[in-house]
Amino acid sequence: MPTELSTWRDGFNDPDLSRYVNAALAQNLDLAQAGARVDPARAGLSAATAALLPAGNVSGSATRAYQSLETPLGQVLNSTPNFDRHASVYEANLGASWELDLFGGLHRGRQAALADYQATEAGVAATLAVAAQTADIYIGVRGLQARLDVAQRQVATQQGLLSMVTLLHGKGLAAELQLQQAQGALAQAQAGVPGLEAGLVAAMNALDVMLGVPPGTHRAELSAIKPIPPAPQIADSGAPGDLLRRRPDLIVAERRLAASNARIGVAMAEYYPKFSLSGLLGSATAISGANLFTGDAAQSSGVLGLRWRLFDFGRINAQIAQAKGQQAEQLAAYRLAVLCATEDVENAFTALIKREQQAVVLTQGVDALGKARGASALAYEKGTVSLIEVLNADDSLLSASDALVQARTDAAHSAVATFKALGGGWQAGGADAGAIAVAVDSNRRHDDTTATE
Repeated sequence: MPTELSTWRDGFNDPDLSRYVNAALAQNLDLAQAGARVDPARAGLSAATAALLPAGNVSGSATRAYQSLETPLGQVLNSTPNFDRHASVYEANLGASWELDLFGGLHRGRQAALADYQATEAGVAATLAVAAQTADIYIGVRGLQARLDVAQRQVATQQGLLSMVTLLHGKGLAAELQLQQAQGALAQAQAGVPGLEAGLVAAMNALDVMLGVPPGTHRAELSAIKPIPPAPQIADSGAPGDLLRRRPDLIVAERRLAASNARIGVAMAEYYPKFSLSGLLGSATAISGANLFTGDAAQSSGVLGLRWRLFDFGRINAQIAQAKGQQAEQLAAYRLAVLCATEDVENAFTALIKREQQAVVLTQGVDALGKARGASALAYEKGTVSLIEVLNADDSLLSASDALVQARTDAAHSAVATFKALGGGWQAGGADAGAIAVAVDSNRRHDDTTATE
């Protein structure tokens, strides 16, 4: 049964692979960094949203002053009856201000902040890369274990052959040359084992790092040899538009394009005047704090503000040109991302098909070479063939067996690459992923319309 993209890691029918991928999505430190990058973008969106709303403030003060008699004001006040050089002023105010977004500059600024936030949130779909890399490393571990098993079986075979040649040599039925050839073949087989063992340890350590734990943590449980996960069948990837909704890199590129498009609107809004309303309601008294909230102490004000960069159009033109240049850059980046995504899918499917075909052919070859090796060993015991023919059969069988293991490993790697190219499974890493895809669809038409202005 074809595997669905959203649960691709379960399609390998390997509980350990699924468990390690899920653990990496929960513990990986790269994902922790990506998640932390969302917070500033979320804060920027909150600030842009708040700019559309009225702002309020509360203020109060209590002032105690001692008037100098040497200043002009002090000299005038000193001439009045009952002048007291000590003075107290108490004040409490409630103020509010609101910039009227008549020409859409603040609204476009919020659109840009929203697109930036969505691009950053989709960037957490580094979960896709982490999940794929974890699966690749795990598959590599199983592949190296299988290759090591082939090499160790070859060592055992060469040891058996050396024992037989040694026995024949003792009876005078085998020459010294044949004994040395058998010893050399055994040494050659043994020499391939340490490199595979080192590679296996390195792969296990790499898996631990992906899981956010010290190297060696899972070495014991990984040491139990298990088969290479077979490449699963892959469900229909759907229409090309579905790929645009799934691939996080395409969502990021599209949202960055939308943000740059909105910033053109922000820059163009500077052509127009900005109006603001502000008001103050409070009370003030210079008598005593007890009189602060009496009717006589009440005060209020209202202001209609106007700011217009009427003689700064040259700078505004430059800012608009800069914003349009950035939008053109993001548009080219988006188009390139779409082409690269299409290339990834084509290459991944081709590699998967060819690796599976290679594995089928190599399986047939290993079966035939295994029979040939057995026949040559029997013929050598009977003296009808030379030792060289047995050694050649061993070499051919070893090469084919190792190639078969690598082909099966590569087929599993290609399946992971195909799921990754299709954008499968990354949504499991973030609660807002589906919302991002919906937001992209809902905003794209409006953004594209503005881009043509």
